[in-house]
Parts: sequence; C-alpha cells; structure tokens
Amino acid sequence: MNINIIAVGKIKEKYFISAIDEYAKRLSRFVKLNIIEVPDEKIPDNASKKEEEIIKDKEGQKILSKINQNSFVIALCVEGSQLTSEELASKITNISMTTSNITFIIGGSLGLSEQVKARSSLRLSFSKMTFPHQLMRVVLLEQVYRAFKINNNETYHK
Repeated sequence: MNINIIAVGKIKEKYFISAIDEYAKRLSRFVKLNIIEVPDEKIPDNASKKEEEIIKDKEGQKILSKINQNSFVIALCVEGSQLTSEELASKITNISMTTSNITFIIGGSLGLSEQVKARSSLRLSFSKMTFPHQLMRVVLLEQVYRAFKINNNETYHK
C-alpha cells in the first residue's frame, strides 16, 4: 500500500521535521510513504477574498498535478467528516480493498481550492479548530500510524 501526502509549503521547524521523520520511520513497516510538497504562494498583506481565491486556485493546480489517477483522495478540510481513530482505521481497510493508493491532501494557510475538494473522495476534518499546516502533517502521520496499528491488532497507547 502507498500512502501519499501532498502538502502545500515546506516544513521549516526542526521539531516538526523530527516528528515527521519518526512517524515516517514507524509507518515504513506497513506502507510506502510519499510526502510531496508543493510550493505555497505568497499572500499579500490585506489580500482581498478574490486574491485569496486566486492563490488557492494556483496552489490547487499544483496539488492536482501531483495526484495519482488511481488514488483514493482524502482532503483535509474543516468542513469534512470527523472520524474516530477506529473509524479512520476501518476506512483505510475498506479503501485498500479497491486501490493500493491513498492520497491525503493538506492545503496551505488559506485552505484548499474548490477543485481539489471536488477531486477528493472524502473530506476529512480532525477538528473544528484551525491548525498550522506544518502541525497538521504531524497529526495526520500519527493518526495514519495509529490506524495501521489498530488494523494489525497491535497495541498503541491511548
């Protein structure tokens, strides 16, 4: 199974990089993990709603160009469904019966374009709160790792 994470922007903080590397290492027992970063667009100070939409669309085109056609796409967005860890584990099991590629998408600071949301098969929300996209990458990797531990009947701290 391939797990792809397409994320807008680079990770700059060493502590996020360390956490991402740790979960990538843990996940390597279960899946082939691909993290694909696309550059974020500069957001001018006091950007209008129209300018923000243009920026999201530009980032969205970069994201869409990286999606494998056979992939089940899960967009992380605040209006998505909220699942328990067990429900996410079950969802991953069900998806793996039809494809060996799952792609999670993490948008930039403005979120995801409508085109990216439309391309996704599932919209997933981790909370009604907003998180920095760098931190979201760590949280996503931890939950994917937890899902594989659950699916393999292995213990993992609660």
